[in-house]
Amino acid sequence: MPDTDAAGKGALPELPGARGVGLERIPVRTREAGMTLSAWRLRVESDGGPGEIVVVEAAGREPVYRGGGILLGWPQDRLAAAYAALGPVSDEPDVETVQMG
Repeated sequence: MPDTDAAGKGALPELPGARGVGLERIPVRTREAGMTLSAWRLRVESDGGPGEIVVVEAAGREPVYRGGGILLGWPQDRLAAAYAALGPVSDEPDVETVQMG
């Protein structure tokens, strides 16, 4: 994954120099689920130090965000905004399906 620098966009003024440096799929367990789920871990580097955002997306539920390192203790809405700003950007256009008659 190429580095994505949100500092130039002003997306994260509370985390100067923030950039996403790696995205990987990891196994996670939650209290609610009786099985192992998959999550995305976005590694983050910033002027204040390293951190990570883990996103668990379970079917039928809102995504759950967990911060680590410099992002530990951040609330869900701030982690979601940081993930959106620092995460990968797809170069593929959105596909819209047309249903015919």
